[in-house]
Amino acid sequence: MSYSVGQVSGFAGVTVRTLHHYDKAQLLSPSERSPAGYRRYGDADLARLQQILFYRELGFTLDEIRTIMADPDAEALTHLRDRHRSLKEQITRLQSLVEVAERAIEVQQTGVRLTPQERFEVFGEVAFDLSYATDAHLKWGGSEGHRQSMARAAAHTKDDWRTLMAEAARWRRALVAAFEDGAACDSPRAMDLAEEHRGHIGRWFTPCPPEMHCRIADEYVEDARAFALVVPAPEQRPGLDRYLRDAVHANAGRVGTR
Repeated sequence: MSYSVGQVSGFAGVTVRTLHHYDKAQLLSPSERSPAGYRRYGDADLARLQQILFYRELGFTLDEIRTIMADPDAEALTHLRDRHRSLKEQITRLQSLVEVAERAIEVQQTGVRLTPQERFEVFGEVAFDLSYATDAHLKWGGSEGHRQSMARAAAHTKDDWRTLMAEAARWRRALVAAFEDGAACDSPRAMDLAEEHRGHIGRWFTPCPPEMHCRIADEYVEDARAFALVVPAPEQRPGLDRYLRDAVHANAGRVGTR
């Protein structure tokens, strides 16, 4: 049984023009002709076309395919091994590019609009897990608070970030001191620190009513990446995340009774 160019084009998912090109390049010439002189492809031709398309999918040029198919037993394995090695190298390069792109996306989603040099000047050696920014964007991106927070963060200058970071550092030292001194999470000292944290969020990012502050503090316990944005890993203490959460909830109750 034989098939027309149009039929083979439909079978193989290639254009008629491509089949004509393969014929002209002496890569795939139909083995039959109709009485009217039209190309007709037999089963062997279809099998050869399948091989050609397989090699094309792997990125071989037509010249390379012609060489392989001229002496398949001698050349195919060598060429396939070379292509396999090349594809693995390409995958490695592409994966690196994917990681760079993902990190760029995450940096953009933090709302920090600083150059790499400015980031270093402001944040120094502090390293944050930026993947949290992507997850937070997916989780909270539709909320007005998140949108406002990102917009205000994007508007901060380098000096703003320096002031913000210095303020946060002073607060962290006070929080760790209260924790290590054994101040109860519902003591005035701990609740005042929670209120200071709520004011920091409202001052630099978005209005933070007590119920929102509680949701934020809950996230610190549920996701270590979130807490690391507030207290970097080297400054953390076991249980400090829960201490801050409980202080925030205690303060929310205090604020609500005022």
